[in-house]
Amino acid sequence: MQHYGGQRPVPPQDAATDAARAPQRPGGAHHLAPGHHGMPQRSPQPAPPPPVPPSPAVPPAAPAPGGWGGHPSGPAAPPQDHTGHLRLPPGDPVEVPVHSAQPAAPDVAHTAVAVLLIGPAGAGKTTVARYWADRRKVPTAHISLDDVREWVRSGFADPQSGWNDQSEAQYRLARRTCGFAARNFLANGISCILDDAVFPDRPVVGLGGWKRHVGPGLLPIVLLPGLEIVLERNAERSGNRRLSDEEVARIHGRMAGWYGSGLPIIDNSRKDVETTARLLDEAVARSLASPASW
Repeated sequence: MQHYGGQRPVPPQDAATDAARAPQRPGGAHHLAPGHHGMPQRSPQPAPPPPVPPSPAVPPAAPAPGGWGGHPSGPAAPPQDHTGHLRLPPGDPVEVPVHSAQPAAPDVAHTAVAVLLIGPAGAGKTTVARYWADRRKVPTAHISLDDVREWVRSGFADPQSGWNDQSEAQYRLARRTCGFAARNFLANGISCILDDAVFPDRPVVGLGGWKRHVGPGLLPIVLLPGLEIVLERNAERSGNRRLSDEEVARIHGRMAGWYGSGLPIIDNSRKDVETTARLLDEAVARSLASPASW
């Protein structure tokens, strides 16, 4: 038998074998192409599904310039998918409120303060302090060191008999008592004014002691009339409140050291009590606005 193209003819048994190997339809029936001479055909393979293109990457949102919300010192903005993050539309910058360079003057008539009125004997400290306390619009107490010193009846150390260890001890005790009373009044919203002959050349015994007992908010103000005025007023006194002219002059000379100290000084030589009390109000207002360093 002649071969064509060098191929070997397919024997009948090979054809049967191919037919047996052909895929079958469900139920065992062969799928034959129409018009084919009994030769089974392979079922066409279903086309594979088209590939799904990859989702384009979503670029992250650019952070606001200068941090979150554009603030130069703020943290970086969270990612776009951060829970709770809402990107706000840009808006106009918020105006910063401008504060007045000149602070508002404190209302002295309604402010609880502690004032220490300093001055020599005969300066009018007690009279002015009592008048000022009587006419304030808020509760105000007057605490006089001399009055507290005289609480000691038997064994009172009279300074007219000489300043000694006993009079010094009673003075310190009276000042500590006055300081405690002042703190107690202030803690309950009551202003107070204290008066004492504090000397500038004894800071530990004088202002330093008052500051320790009353507190750093104490406002010292000096009442210092001329020497002839204090001599006249001292002559009108009686009892242990009246001092010798020599003692009055000595005390007045030591009080002159308050000039240049930075504390407010009121010269009430030719001023009545009402005018002096008004000047005291003005001095307290200045001290509240710009406390003196002492």
